[in-house]
Amino acid sequence: MHLVKTTHTQLTTSEANTDHLVRLNNLAQWMERSGIKQQIIMSHLEPEAKIFACSQSVYLAEKIAEQYGIPLGKVTMSTYSDGEFQPSYEESIRGLRVFIVCSTFPTADNLMELLLMIDAAKRASARHITAVMPYFGWARQDRKDKPRVPIGAKLVANLLDAAGATRVMTMDLHADQIQGFFEKPVDHLFASTIFLPYVESLGLENLTIASPDMGGSKRAYAYSKFLESDVVICYKQRKAANVIDTMELIGEVKGRNVILVDDMIDTGGTLAKAADLMIEKGALSVRAICTHAILSGDAYDKIENSKLSELIVTDSIPLKRESKKIRVVSCAPLFAEVMHMVHHNNSISGKFIM
Repeated sequence: MHLVKTTHTQLTTSEANTDHLVRLNNLAQWMERSGIKQQIIMSHLEPEAKIFACSQSVYLAEKIAEQYGIPLGKVTMSTYSDGEFQPSYEESIRGLRVFIVCSTFPTADNLMELLLMIDAAKRASARHITAVMPYFGWARQDRKDKPRVPIGAKLVANLLDAAGATRVMTMDLHADQIQGFFEKPVDHLFASTIFLPYVESLGLENLTIASPDMGGSKRAYAYSKFLESDVVICYKQRKAANVIDTMELIGEVKGRNVILVDDMIDTGGTLAKAADLMIEKGALSVRAICTHAILSGDAYDKIENSKLSELIVTDSIPLKRESKKIRVVSCAPLFAEVMHMVHHNNSISGKFIM
């Protein structure tokens, strides 16, 4: 047996650091000579992002993807004769960050489709799965306000978590505390980011911000603080859900241009009644800002026959029909920008006007 004598050289800390810097410098010079950009190397260190959409939210996801600067991902939907459906990703998502755009407005198929797409992404080895929910359905069921009723918003949060979502992104929740129902990060965006520039562009004098109910007073005060305007509040009592019994006005609107602010508009009864009451009290004009245009039942007729000058909404929910009084301001640029920030681990606090 022949023994080979080896010599071990132990570098000092200073020498080791110097040697490491020399090797890094040599690598950088080789990359420069070879025409290899550092971004290409770095792109392998963070997962690529892809955007997909549930079938009823494609209209919005296409605009988000365009603003983001990437094509919308391909998904096919197989439907059985009994109505059961199965989504399928038609491209690899292994190790990627996946954004799934889906507003969970009725019917419940939207929520079920989102859950199935999250589960499919998890089983396809996506690294990050973000449920992008411009409209978070079941948010009005945020507490147990009488015996033997569910807390639907908490149930939805549990379902998203169980399906495999690693992050949730939404806009103007019906109640801010719903964020606490999740164990995963929640990016709660405010539509004020896109509404306030539009309000300022109107150039209204003697502006007053109004809340259609007591529960929305916090939102109205936030808008009024930014716009430096007065605030009035409508006090209403209901006979039943979506049925108003009486409404009173707290504050003065005579000679004022009023803007009602709310997170959603369902049947339109509250806003129509509030607008008519304010015009009777001497308001010069009444407009309404509502993030989510549910507009169920005869809501369109109520809006068109009311004293409202204009209803401004986002496209978190698609309109069922056109109306000369309804103006849509897209939330796609806001979501695209925040999704880009989240993907690159940048702070999004600058996107919150209030």
